[in-house]
Amino acid sequence: MNKSVGCILITHNAAHHLPYCLGPLLSSPLKPRILVMNSSSEDGTVELAQQMGVETCVVPRKSFNHGTTREMARKRLGTDIVVMMTPDAYMSDAHTLEKLVEPLMHDRASVSYARQIPHPGASFFEAFPRAFNYPNESHIRGIQDATRYGVYTFFCSNSCAAYLNNALDCIGGFERLLLGEDTVAVSKLLRQGHKIAYVSQALVHHSHRYTLLEEFRRSFDTGLARKGYEHLLECPSTDTRRGMHYAKTMIRELIAKSPVEIPYASLHLFSKWSGYRLGRLSLKAPVWFKRFFSSQDFFWQGQ
Repeated sequence: MNKSVGCILITHNAAHHLPYCLGPLLSSPLKPRILVMNSSSEDGTVELAQQMGVETCVVPRKSFNHGTTREMARKRLGTDIVVMMTPDAYMSDAHTLEKLVEPLMHDRASVSYARQIPHPGASFFEAFPRAFNYPNESHIRGIQDATRYGVYTFFCSNSCAAYLNNALDCIGGFERLLLGEDTVAVSKLLRQGHKIAYVSQALVHHSHRYTLLEEFRRSFDTGLARKGYEHLLECPSTDTRRGMHYAKTMIRELIAKSPVEIPYASLHLFSKWSGYRLGRLSLKAPVWFKRFFSSQDFFWQGQ
């Protein structure tokens, strides 16, 4: 028996993305229920979503949170499977959703996530993280695979990921977090014996162009958040080891393909490393300090 499917898009001033991200969902043979969760957009996101025939819900920017807003949305939908997406992630075609949820439909996993490939015209620094984190081959992994995959065991991206709703119920759903609600949920599920599927056939175009300052701020948030839940990520290989592998792989590729970009790559890597390290050291810092360096000013309102 097929399970019901719901898709949640977390949006803020995303009207220009909607035709590209909603199109494949609206054309999917699964006919998913679609909910656009919007946080105080001023560009007509809600109005356009409604014109395209999907449900909408508005959350004030000051109360938006990556975890609790998604939790509110999944409870509102109540489908057997809930797919989390961001509007800048475009499924490659109308059948991508079917491929993504297939491991969940057949109870081979409780979570699955798509393979992200860069948008057309993406630079090396936009494309490299996608190639590094999203390999060619699909696989299913459990907590017993931590010796093989290290901290990557807990990797997932809510830019395009599907969950069994009853599995999320077992761990209390998504927590209120600065970021990493997907990582925390997956870590808890894996430690309860659930499995996560990486579906390389489910292709999604998704990449970002960040400045060095934006890289620093995002890495600050990552370090701060992951320090707070590092007990869930205990495994034979650490974030630091994976970060070193990331840096070495990037430099090797540039030596082979574009040596002229190595100086910028050094600045890029330093921005990410220094932001991450400062974030990890700032867990007990004053709120004003964390808000100053964070990329998410809305998270700190009222704290």
